[in-house]
Amino acid sequence: MSVVLDGVSTTQERRGKYMTDKHQVHGRIDGPIVMIGFGSIGKGTWPLIERHFEYDADKFIVIEPDAGKANFLRQHKIRHLQLALTPDNYREVLGGIFAEGKGFCVNLSVDTSSLDLMKFCRELGVLYIDTVVEPWAGYYFDTADNAARTNYALRQAVRNEKAANPGGPTAVSCCGANPGMVSWFVKEALLTLAKDTGREVPEPKDRSGWATLMQSLGVKGVHIAERDTQARRQPRPRNVFVNTWSVEGFIAEGFQPAELGWGTHETWFPENGYSYDTGCQAAIWLDRPGAITRVHTWCPTPGPQFGFLVTHNEAISISDYYTVGDAAAPDYRPTCHYAYHPCDDAVLSLHEMFGSGKQQTIHHILTEDEIVEGIDELGVLLYGHEKNAMWYGSRLSNAETRDLAPYQNATGLQVTSAVLAGMVWALENPEAGIVETDEMDHARCLDVQRPYLGPVEAHYTDWTPLQDRWEHFPEDIDERDPWLFRNVLAS
Repeated sequence: MSVVLDGVSTTQERRGKYMTDKHQVHGRIDGPIVMIGFGSIGKGTWPLIERHFEYDADKFIVIEPDAGKANFLRQHKIRHLQLALTPDNYREVLGGIFAEGKGFCVNLSVDTSSLDLMKFCRELGVLYIDTVVEPWAGYYFDTADNAARTNYALRQAVRNEKAANPGGPTAVSCCGANPGMVSWFVKEALLTLAKDTGREVPEPKDRSGWATLMQSLGVKGVHIAERDTQARRQPRPRNVFVNTWSVEGFIAEGFQPAELGWGTHETWFPENGYSYDTGCQAAIWLDRPGAITRVHTWCPTPGPQFGFLVTHNEAISISDYYTVGDAAAPDYRPTCHYAYHPCDDAVLSLHEMFGSGKQQTIHHILTEDEIVEGIDELGVLLYGHEKNAMWYGSRLSNAETRDLAPYQNATGLQVTSAVLAGMVWALENPEAGIVETDEMDHARCLDVQRPYLGPVEAHYTDWTPLQDRWEHFPEDIDERDPWLFRNVLAS
């Protein structure tokens, strides 16, 4: 275990580079701030913390096993604990740091159990936030039972903990761009749709109100519809997995089974699909990896496009949150899933990986300095209502990102700004217990996050999954309802 402690400066001394008078300080964090993981998201989150919180700089600690990160941390006088948290050491390590029973744990790592860390932080009285329900190392690839490898199973374990131990110190689960920000977009989209269809409705105050609103608007489902067009000048080298965010994280979720929230309007069930008879029962999974399962979707810039049905927590949480009636036999529930078109280099990387049957040995995340064009267009496509479909989301360019915040591309800033918003909300609601982003004040969170999102827009479209298909080959579709998952599923 090595710790870099020398040359620690004050918050004020270090903040100068990243803060001007236009950046609002949202509060003070007393006690240590521990950031677990310092990959692309951790590196981008740190300057936002510098800008927007008061804290004791000598109590900001990064836990990161990669020695390659040590030089940057040393140059910026950030305390560095160079080790990996494991089931055997996490209580000793974190317990020693948070000995006074206050502070904030920002978990941005892979291969660390979100549930175990969350439970321990709450035991200590420490605020906690993460961007995904992450298991310990080996879970994604060493677990033989596909049902056990689903996000449904991971999420349900957190929900069971919430039910068993309600209230207490706040732990924000799954608060990045998606899952996270997109749940706030769903609520904004619903209010926009209500206004644009002539309905004067007050903003709902609870889960039941939001679910009833979605039902009353006739929304059949939600795509988390994303198109990443960020690109660099040189071509992707062979045997290198290139992405705009964590390669390890993308590969892990891409190898999990495809999952989706399953709506009450669906009339067909996939042959390789499986449902649940425990928990919220809001989702199904397919016996097929998400990274090779394609769906038809729509985003403003490309229009119709293929997306990968990669499993995400929000696909389950949104369908669950907007359920009306009993979980086992609901009166209403929307279908919800991720429909992700990553950057072109990542698509080629997936093609190479699945074609060869082995992971690339080299991983590369596109930096803000090497990207020469493109945006990350991330939003929610609400479909099946009287205006057909509406996309609502962020259309952030890499060029704008460089002006907004350091050390990240457009994809990264959508994530890190959501982490910032979640931290602010937790600080303002310190005894909320375990929460998902669907359960938080979306308006307050977006108020914090919006300065970093670029254009946030609503776009209506008359496109449906029955359009723009290859007509020369028969397909197993149902033309009676264009928005059935049967028609959305491409391969």
